[in-house]
This record gives sequence, C-alpha cells and structure tokens, in this order.
Amino acid sequence: MVLRAQEVLAEVSAIGQSDLRWKEGRAFSLAYYAGPEVQAVADQAYAMYGSTNGLNADAFPSLKKFQADVVATVNRWVHGDELSAGFMTSGGTESILLAVKAARERGRREFGITQPNVVLPTSAHAAFEKACCYFGLESRRVPVRADWRADVEATRQAIDANTVLIVGSAPQYPQGVVDPIVDLAAIARERNINCHVDACMGGVTLTFLERLGENIPLWDFRVDGVTSISVDLHKYGYTSKGASVIMHRNRQLRSYQTFTTDNWLGGFYGSSGVLGTKSGGPMASAWAVMNYLGDEGYLRLTESARSTTRQLADAIERIDGLHLRTYPDSTLLSFGAQNFDVFAIADELAKTGWYVDRQTPPDSLHCTVNAVHHQVIEEFIVDLSHAVTKVQDAGSTGSVGAYGTIE
Repeated sequence: MVLRAQEVLAEVSAIGQSDLRWKEGRAFSLAYYAGPEVQAVADQAYAMYGSTNGLNADAFPSLKKFQADVVATVNRWVHGDELSAGFMTSGGTESILLAVKAARERGRREFGITQPNVVLPTSAHAAFEKACCYFGLESRRVPVRADWRADVEATRQAIDANTVLIVGSAPQYPQGVVDPIVDLAAIARERNINCHVDACMGGVTLTFLERLGENIPLWDFRVDGVTSISVDLHKYGYTSKGASVIMHRNRQLRSYQTFTTDNWLGGFYGSSGVLGTKSGGPMASAWAVMNYLGDEGYLRLTESARSTTRQLADAIERIDGLHLRTYPDSTLLSFGAQNFDVFAIADELAKTGWYVDRQTPPDSLHCTVNAVHHQVIEEFIVDLSHAVTKVQDAGSTGSVGAYGTIE
C-alpha cells in the first residue's frame, strides 16, 4: 500500500510519541536543547544539505567551506594556532577512533612499533576500548585517584617502549572531573608520544566557563605535549547529531589520521575519517548554529547549564541518603546512595517521565545537565527527593538496571 506524503509523515510523527520528551528537559542524557529558535536553525540547515555527500568536497564546495569554518572556530576555542589542523567527524566515538588510529600510525612509521599500547585511566571513554579493538592496540587501564582523576604516577609506570598514546579527559564522563592534563602531557612530551585530550563533553563548556571567570585547569593546546583534542558540537554546541571535531597540533600529526589508496580499479581514493559517504547535513547545521549563537550565545548557554548543575549538586548534597561522587568541574555529575539501591531511584524517576543514566562501578546515577534543564530543575529536584523517600520507605535493595551510554 502506497501512502501519500502527509500520511507517511503523520505516521513518522506518531511512531515517536513514546520517545523521551527531551525538548522539555526530561532527559539528563543523550540529547541537548538550546530552545526552539536554535533548534529551527539546526534543523533547517541540516535539511538543506542532508542529501549532499561530504566524501568529495570538489563536488560540494559548500561543505568544504562549512568544515573549514567550523574547524577554524574550534581551533580558536582550544587555543590552536596557524599550524593546527583538523577535520569534522560524525561524533565523539569517531574522533576518538581517529586519535587512536593516528597514534598507532605514528608509532609504526616513526618508531617501528608493531605491538602498540594505549595508557589511559579507567574513567576514559569506552570508545577508546572500541578503538583498541578495531585497530589492534593493547588497552592499559590505570586506576584513578580517590578524587576520580587520572593517576599521573601510575600512568608513568604503565608506559613502556610500545606505548604510542596517553589519554586524558576534560572532563571525564563518569564523575565529571578534569584530568591533570598538564602532568599527563608532560609525560607524553618526555617520551615523544601522542597525548589525546578527550574534550567531547567539555570542549565547548570549559572554553566558555573560563571566559566567564571560572578557574579551569589548563587542558587544551596551551599545554605543551597535547597532540590532539576531540570536541563534540552536537552536545554543548547544540548542533544536529553527527558533528564532532578532532584537532591535531599540526598537519603532520593529522596526516596519520587519514587514509588513501589507489589499490583498486577505481583510481585514487582518500578519506579523512572512518566514514566514506557522509551527509553534509551535520556540517551545515554546525556552521549555522555556531554562527547563529556566536560567543555571546555560548556564554549565555554555558552559564545557564553551569548554574543549573550547581543547583542540582547542592540539592543532592542536602537530600538524606544521597551523596555526590564529587563536586562537578563542569556540567556532568554523578551520585550514589547510602544503604539502598540507587538504581531504584531511577526506576521511580522514570515513572514521572525523567531519564537519567545508570553507571557502575560504583553504582551511580549520572546527569548530563544542559541549557534546557534550567526551566525544569526545581521540578526534578522535588521528584528526586520524593523518589528517594519512596525507595527508602520501601526498603528497596533493587536490581541492577541497564547501564547508561554516551555517544
């Protein structure tokens, strides 16, 4: 049966009725919303270029401009210079994959390393595990310190002659704290190996928190020894999904990310990332939103998200039975429970339409706070308090729920 366009679109809309109401701030994960005007800019720009193909910039010079301008803006945010170089990717996972691939290639070509390893804290994103699995590197996880930050001395001890990459996060996802990037990068510089800073969650936020006057530890290209940085735009950049940037200290380091071949009957083939064909929609959307908001808009949105995070963190500290894992450095936080199952709280919150990530170890609930939550945070705090009371009254020991994910 063939449906008319209006019928098809009506059915598409109906299918999504049970999805999270993320535009209403009900989701503390996965989706980011800066309001209807920003969303309209993102959506309309995406629709204009959604069917174009970023594989070949010669055919679509518009996409070349979008990418160049977006990368230049991110380069300014992370204090790069005229030597720094980068590409847009489909998300934080692809950016991380490419950082690991680039480190492997550099180790192989410059130092003859054939059994490479990566040294990283247990808090570093799961995408690094995926990268090691895909590209044949050993993942050497180092336990974090009591404050959840990377242990610099343990990192140093884990390194050997086959180490090609050290990883730090700004901030790391699970507890929302910034690793000691200066110290980690110093080790990488001494060893002449790569140091990647995963700023997928903080690349926008930390930049503008510093401009707002907050005391942010150095994490970007101002740190000697940092060789690459990943910054997601479809998170706190509030652009359409499918937009991240990986920046390298220079073009030589970036060259290890790319892939080229002429070993087939189709002629020369080159690709900057994992994807071949890729929609130009995310590129156009990122360009449009970043130009629409500008620095003033990002300052406003960052201040809103940060103040809301502080409000939530302070409330959690006041609720009997809950405790923050640590006070957040930016806009991510996690908390646990004393003497009852924290995942049962997530179950209660779900009954009132809230979604929070579940993570372990240790058993915790996680909130990624963004600008949309400013308008609903007081309601959430009330519902959180009620959920805790219900769980405590029920004496729940609960069962472990599904763990949260981040892309």
